[in-house]
Amino acid sequence: MRTLYQFPLSHYCEKARWLLDHKELDYAAKNLIPGLHRPLARFKTSKNTLPMLHDGKNWIADSTEIAFYLDGIYPEQPYLRREPEFRAQAIELDQIASQIGVHVRRWMYLYLLDEPDTMEIMLGEKGFLRMTERFSKPFIKKGVIRLYGIYPKKAEASKQKLDALINQVEQKLIANGGRYLVSDRLGLADIAVCALSAPLFGPQGTPWEIDEPARLPEPIRIYRQELLDRPFGQYVMRIYQNERHARVDWRGI
Repeated sequence: MRTLYQFPLSHYCEKARWLLDHKELDYAAKNLIPGLHRPLARFKTSKNTLPMLHDGKNWIADSTEIAFYLDGIYPEQPYLRREPEFRAQAIELDQIASQIGVHVRRWMYLYLLDEPDTMEIMLGEKGFLRMTERFSKPFIKKGVIRLYGIYPKKAEASKQKLDALINQVEQKLIANGGRYLVSDRLGLADIAVCALSAPLFGPQGTPWEIDEPARLPEPIRIYRQELLDRPFGQYVMRIYQNERHARVDWRGI
């Protein structure tokens, strides 16, 4: 059985789940404790980051490296086309998506870290963090702020960079006809861009889904609506509705 080590709230881990689901591969999503995940990740992959996939004797960290690994080992339903032009376009968009993910996280956490639901998801439904939540909540919150630079000036700079990156992706989407980002079918570029933008939109069946959007902090609510009125936002929601066939609960175990 494959195991994907993850943080449930991480949009990079959502990308990895989607990659596995797209190829219809069986796996379990196992949660690790933020910060305490590092010794295992570094021991197995020489990296500090999640997601991390364990597949047989292989350990792979980083969502993009997971994509390359899976396409090489399991060629059915590939993420990347063989044509060099399409492959280069997809890899470029995957890199842009990674930047989007950084700035989405920094800007949104500025407003969401004080929201009860955010910390509830970070703690998980059970386990060590839940049993010690009186102490773990402030510890996790401080760690996230330091790790991702969740400070007002940095968050505002991230918002400006986010605007520019979304404009760039939207132009490429329109140039390709508006359905997919590269060629005529779902691929790595679409999975990466949609997964790493997902917290902005809260698609159904994701950690960012919310029953009452009016409860969102006002800056997020306004920005979400602005994006939904644009081709980019409509594209992300359409891809999630039509192409995201989740096979494993994002909450993990």
